[in-house]
Amino acid sequence: MSEHGAFMASLEVAPGIFQIQVPIPYPLKYVNCYLIKGEGTALVDCALDTQDTKGSLALPAGKEVLRAALLEHSLRFSDLDQLVITHHHPDHYGLAGILEAEGAKVSMLDVELEHGHRFWTEPEEHNAAGLAHLQLHGVPEETLAGLAGAMAKTRSCVHPAKAPVTLKDGDYTELAGMKFKVVWTPGHADGHAVFWREHDSVLLAGDQLLERVTPNIGLWAYSRPNPLEDYLASFKKVSALDASLALTGHYRPIENIRERIREIEAHHQERLASLEGLLKAGPATCWQLSLKLFPGNYNLAQRRFAWAETLAHLEYLVHQSQAKKEFAKNKFLYSL
Repeated sequence: MSEHGAFMASLEVAPGIFQIQVPIPYPLKYVNCYLIKGEGTALVDCALDTQDTKGSLALPAGKEVLRAALLEHSLRFSDLDQLVITHHHPDHYGLAGILEAEGAKVSMLDVELEHGHRFWTEPEEHNAAGLAHLQLHGVPEETLAGLAGAMAKTRSCVHPAKAPVTLKDGDYTELAGMKFKVVWTPGHADGHAVFWREHDSVLLAGDQLLERVTPNIGLWAYSRPNPLEDYLASFKKVSALDASLALTGHYRPIENIRERIREIEAHHQERLASLEGLLKAGPATCWQLSLKLFPGNYNLAQRRFAWAETLAHLEYLVHQSQAKKEFAKNKFLYSL
């Protein structure tokens, strides 16, 4: 165990599957990548291209941490046959282009190719749309300027694949000679996928569910219109698999999957109730509501995620006819 209570790198967490922890510059501290060894080698998710830093973060270069972990198995980047991506978020996708250049075939769900992947390959279009989206939902100008700079820094750590291969929901794919079912689980990301190894019911779960925190469910400019509804519906698909072990994108594996799903569902119901309570005070922008729903000192990136999560919950209430949305003075306002 590490000082943060998570497993250390290169631990075998299921037959033929090894967890590799790579530090990330976010509160979750590590992302879990999974090396699969069998008839060949496959990697599930790949961290982002952080560089050596000094000061409070003191992060080692993500690429070198991953390289060192593979060397424990006498593997180099060029020995990887496949890289499979659960979703496009930078901590899961950032090194994809580098590993692809070394010879790994990169795969992702077809939905993610059309949504999340394009976020990284069409930066000008998505940056402009993203800032306009934030502005329409009440984010102040000084915050917008800071967010633009933070996003540019993140983009410098992400190398998208040039020729990714697509997978489809319900397909079976082989990873290192092992058969996995591809299951589309939108919500945390539009094209999020989990991979289920049927013979021993092991689930490569990405960020669909996590052990100690609830995954961020945010509504972005390029998102499907109701990500929280998508996310809760995805749990029905996960439950139907009846997996015995979930290997998650952060923290430790989860054995009692259905219990954890119930806990996360209850959390979102509580958050929706809290938001309805805040709406009783009268019409407000998503930004104003997010400051009340998530009080406290947050850095710019955390505040952006809090805003996006608030928006996902507001739009869920609107789609359920439990809240109203109107456009006034160049801003969207929400009310009961």
